[in-house]
Amino acid sequence: MQAVENLIIWEWKESVYVSKIEYESRDGISYIYLNRPERYNALDAGMLEELLANLNEAEKSEDRVIVLTGRGKAFSAGGDMAMLKEFADKDMFDEIMNTIEKITLKLYLMPKIVISAVNGSAAGLGLSLALTADYVIAEPEAKLGMLFIGIGLHPDGGGHFLLQERVGTVKAKQFIWEGTKVGGMEAKNIGIADIVAERPALEEAEKIGQKLLRSPLQAILKTKMLYHTGRQAELQATLEAEQANQWELRNTADHQEGVQAFLEKRKPVFRGE
Repeated sequence: MQAVENLIIWEWKESVYVSKIEYESRDGISYIYLNRPERYNALDAGMLEELLANLNEAEKSEDRVIVLTGRGKAFSAGGDMAMLKEFADKDMFDEIMNTIEKITLKLYLMPKIVISAVNGSAAGLGLSLALTADYVIAEPEAKLGMLFIGIGLHPDGGGHFLLQERVGTVKAKQFIWEGTKVGGMEAKNIGIADIVAERPALEEAEKIGQKLLRSPLQAILKTKMLYHTGRQAELQATLEAEQANQWELRNTADHQEGVQAFLEKRKPVFRGE
């Protein structure tokens, strides 16, 4: 009888859904955690939908600051490679890309201060997500990179626009093309990160968030929204162009080679095709 009860309990635990996004409100700050640590918080379709839903909740709350971070050893490794299989279907591709667009616009136009606390890796779509923030805080050991080029793609999630805002067109292009990761201090030096934390990034984000709550926040937010609403149309156009280009690029020989090389853990051989 005891063995049967143990089996039932084990099966119940296995069936319990663990949310891939966690949300909490504490002391005037909304905390949103990417919660898929076993996959370095790689973003799949369901996780993106959860993220959008939690951002909507945070927007409706009375909190004036939002902190976005990752559970475990990474902020986010980017889009889940398994999601590329779903991209073979145009309707599914458009649905996922539309969700990414909504997340990017929601964060960029959020009438609150958004802080990204980057622990570990922020790569590809994960970096695009981090760059939507008003403050990017990185730990010294963090690794930030737009790594799309390694699989024959270019950034999405507004990555082109967000990088250009921070470092200018020429440096943004070169950073995307090189496909390298930079540490926290180098990220700060080139303008991708704002603060290199001497403590865990989440603790630094909380400290800055509390300081902002004691500031003339209405004036601060008026400045943010003046800048951001003024560039909304440009961001929207960039997101639409990224979506169209990404569909085109996913059908190239270089993309197929990049994915195959990734799966085989070897260096890709690109041919510009």
